[in-house]
Amino acid sequence: MVRIKPFKGIRPPKEFAAEVASRPYDVLNSAEAKAEATERSLLHIIKPEIDFEPIADEHSQQVYDKAVENFRLWRERGWLVQEAKECYYIYAQTMDGRTQYGLVMCCHFEDYLCGAIKKHELTRPDKEEDRMKHVRNQKANIEPVFFAYPDCEEVDAIVAKYTSQPAEYDFTAADGFGHKLWVIGSDEDNQRITELFASIPALYVADGHHRTAAAARVGAECKAANPAHTGEEEYCYFLAVTFPESHLRIIDYNRVVKDLNGLSEEEFLHAIDSDFVVEKMGSEIYTPTSLHNFSMYLAGEWYSLTAKQGRYDDNDPIGVLDVTVLSDLVLDKILGISDLRTSKRIDFVGGIRGLGELQRRVDCGEMKVAFALYPVSMRQLIDIADTGNIMPPKTTWFEPKLRSGVVIHSFEE
Repeated sequence: MVRIKPFKGIRPPKEFAAEVASRPYDVLNSAEAKAEATERSLLHIIKPEIDFEPIADEHSQQVYDKAVENFRLWRERGWLVQEAKECYYIYAQTMDGRTQYGLVMCCHFEDYLCGAIKKHELTRPDKEEDRMKHVRNQKANIEPVFFAYPDCEEVDAIVAKYTSQPAEYDFTAADGFGHKLWVIGSDEDNQRITELFASIPALYVADGHHRTAAAARVGAECKAANPAHTGEEEYCYFLAVTFPESHLRIIDYNRVVKDLNGLSEEEFLHAIDSDFVVEKMGSEIYTPTSLHNFSMYLAGEWYSLTAKQGRYDDNDPIGVLDVTVLSDLVLDKILGISDLRTSKRIDFVGGIRGLGELQRRVDCGEMKVAFALYPVSMRQLIDIADTGNIMPPKTTWFEPKLRSGVVIHSFEE
């Protein structure tokens, strides 16, 4: 079972929602954030280094302090206002004509520590510590994490009841993605959602592993500092938007490599031929069509690479992944790239940029070869999380990203 609760959300008045809500902290650098931030933008709170001239070190104490100051100012100015009562919210995102509906909720930190909230990626201690400082200083979860849950028809029915009505927020961001928010005002519906999730065996981290780990560690710190801890204090809970697994779509996460490890193009193609069926597809972009089929761009030509039978293990939740197949049979075996986390010879390109970005980076001479992968499925992600495995680096890319500032959770007493 998982423990969730409604909460008194802090959110912008309807007329400010589109301006306050921003892209998350980790999808744009400081210069991009400074250029993008308008007067009321949440970027002044989640990337407050932009308020210094020149832009300050984002890990400096003055920046952490500025974040706290700005969060206070936004509330004083009425740009962020706290809800009068605890409730859940429905947050909808629309991209390319499809909409996914998530519940905005608070999840319990102990569920993460005991494994009821399941992860599929490793986290870095330095990034966890940075996020912890923000949560600790603000006594709030300013940005939500992105979870998935097993489909539940009764939850769907409650969501449908509200989404058939006009939304509290309804705006389209500059990137063309649509965002809507509904407030679940009924105490009965809020209670029923809590009860339904108590019978759900697990939640799955889709995006936001570092924010999840940081929130859990802050919860544990607060518990240790409170001799009267009961487990129901507000600090025990952190902010998440949780979507039914069937609503989510993972897009491809592709690779570009700077060199051929001393091989000529002909030698490289010959080496690949031992483990793949190689077909030249011409100069038009070729997109992978199924699991274990890859596209490769080399010297102005696109190729289809299909892994031969026996070169992968479909019974192994990690071995079945195309990132594993490509890493084992090409990146490591032929190109000598054994550690994707540290190698300077490889870079990663989210599928949201399109395969034309792969071609561009090779054609301009920056990279020598590019590989596009068939996207991982939600079922593969869940299988890996359920078996306690960890995905290889840069495996999943979720889009659209959650907009930050739509709803905030505070645990300040």
